[in-house]
Amino acid sequence: MDYGKFKYQQKKRLNKGHTHHGKNKEIRLRPKIGEHDFMTKANRARKFLAARDKVICSVIFRGRENAHVDEGFKLVQRLVKELEDVSKVEQAASMHGRRIVLILAPK
Repeated sequence: MDYGKFKYQQKKRLNKGHTHHGKNKEIRLRPKIGEHDFMTKANRARKFLAARDKVICSVIFRGRENAHVDEGFKLVQRLVKELEDVSKVEQAASMHGRRIVLILAPK
């Protein structure tokens, strides 16, 4: 075995710990979402947060739904309350065109 190969293998053995590069995952909600569908989305977000990924929550409004933006903000607050044990709010909910965007980071 040559010395270069030995040094390479030794360095590989020392660097066993892998770092997780966090990704942004998105969850899209609609303002008139049902209870079961909401819980499914919340559980999916919980899995993303457990994998140390950031979660972007978007509430998308179409047509006449734009008249009820307050319902969207209530939905976002409900999601934050549901996930408060595993996440923290990185960017508060704000309107971006026709959508409300919220960014959650893992604790």
